[in-house]
Amino acid sequence: MKKFIVVLFVVVSSFAQNVKLKTGDIIFQSMNCGPLCEAINEVTEGYQGRDCSHLGMVYIQNGSIYVIEAGGKEVKMTPYETFKTYTSEEMFVGRLKSKYRKYIPEAITFSLQQIGVPYDEEYLYDNGKYYCSELIYDAFLHSYKKPLFDLVPMTFKSPKSNEYFKVWETYYKNLKMEIPEGQLGCNPGGISTSDKLKIIGTLR
Repeated sequence: MKKFIVVLFVVVSSFAQNVKLKTGDIIFQSMNCGPLCEAINEVTEGYQGRDCSHLGMVYIQNGSIYVIEAGGKEVKMTPYETFKTYTSEEMFVGRLKSKYRKYIPEAITFSLQQIGVPYDEEYLYDNGKYYCSELIYDAFLHSYKKPLFDLVPMTFKSPKSNEYFKVWETYYKNLKMEIPEGQLGCNPGGISTSDKLKIIGTLR
């Protein structure tokens, strides 16, 4: 039994370290952003139950690896080496199943055209801004001509108490707006569990 566990560990470790990124891959991570990310993780579930609060799409240009992401103040193209510093945990990589990969080039083109679009701090779908998973959702909506991923009702309440997380109450109070409870949106965890892609491995 011990020998089996050791062999399994070696196989999994090798699998994790040998992911060769391709344009269109989606990298999921548990971002280091304090209570806000903790609240996101508590109400969403990523691949195999993993925490997942941020994502970006790989774009390889002239041999250099970038990640197109909505983060910080705007949509941007971030060097992969910078993107991976957002987390201290292992990231996991999703790749679209073969029948959907033909939609990647147009999704990339769409995403690049959004560079400079403001970050969607309000987390409202279709308001002219983008949060991380919303960008990916719209990129493939544009290329696939119909939803490739799903929109679901968003919640900002703790499943333990059914009360709003204090961090979200403060967040939206500062924005001078109501919490958009129940409005349709998407999240990194939901995309990571989509049957349209396969998780091919992990990266550090």
